[in-house]
Amino acid sequence: MVIIMNPDASRENINEVINVIERAGLTAKVMEGASQRIIGVIGDKTRLGAAPFDAMDGVESTVNISKSYKLASREFHPTDSVIDVDGVKIGGGTPAVMAGPCAVESKEQLFEAADIVKEAGAQFLRGGAYKPRTSPYSFQGLEEIGLKYLAEARERTGLKVVTEVTVVEAVEKVAYYADVLQVGARNMQNFGLLKEVGKCGKPILLKRGLAATLDEWLNAAEYIMNEGNPDVILCERGIRTYETYTRNTLDMSAVAAVKHLSHLPIIVDPSHGTGKWRMVRPMAYAAIAAGADGLMMEMHPNPAKALSDGPQSLTPEHYREVMAGVAKLAAFMKNEHLLGA
Repeated sequence: MVIIMNPDASRENINEVINVIERAGLTAKVMEGASQRIIGVIGDKTRLGAAPFDAMDGVESTVNISKSYKLASREFHPTDSVIDVDGVKIGGGTPAVMAGPCAVESKEQLFEAADIVKEAGAQFLRGGAYKPRTSPYSFQGLEEIGLKYLAEARERTGLKVVTEVTVVEAVEKVAYYADVLQVGARNMQNFGLLKEVGKCGKPILLKRGLAATLDEWLNAAEYIMNEGNPDVILCERGIRTYETYTRNTLDMSAVAAVKHLSHLPIIVDPSHGTGKWRMVRPMAYAAIAAGADGLMMEMHPNPAKALSDGPQSLTPEHYREVMAGVAKLAAFMKNEHLLGA
């Protein structure tokens, strides 16, 4: 349920509504809109009984939320959320770009990648220190040493760092080094991990599961937000279908659907979405055209020697070409939006 307050509602009016909600053992979330405040009711609303919110001073109306996810729904939060990562914004009209190698392999490899990523216009350096791999014999990452290299690369370039956390026990350590914590596709419904990252105080990048529905994905975001962390960024990275040519099937319709269902920003990962570097550029363009708030791409200084995901990693040259095209398309889309406003 959300309670919409009148534009001229006083602080006393708002506090009276909050008191009724909290006396029933529920949680009240107050959101500041452009002209009015909205109070979200979190919990079992049957505890409220016949609480007469509509008759209370300052209340304009009440609206029941039909979705199983509340905090992540657009019904609860009608305006788009913009996630501010120490001054770098995700959402709000200008696409953010996260780029770098799949895995941190060495300090030299990461620093070279970071310089290339920065020069071409990305705002975030991505790189895995902990690597959940399908095969137990594949490279598993440098772990804390990799996190230290990422932090050093941030100091050198000013790029923000996004990296994956795979287990509850590592959340505190990863949060110490990273600016954004990524929950990967395989962990999208690891509810213990979702709860823990919800308490870490850092923005969370939540990738869609291998075969997750939009409802399941948004409910996973709800787990994080319900722990007090509103800064969730969704990432469409392809789902598993019967198609075998591509690594996954990149569901571009998810961008438009999420924009309708949720206020959370959504980015697209065309590298994992296709598994083929040649397809990254067209899918990146498609994502921006569909309204995505950003991109996550894999770029390696030498993909042929990459320890992880070489076939889907862009070379520095190809990465620069993609970034140039993305900048032009994003500017065009922004101008079109302004003209149509």
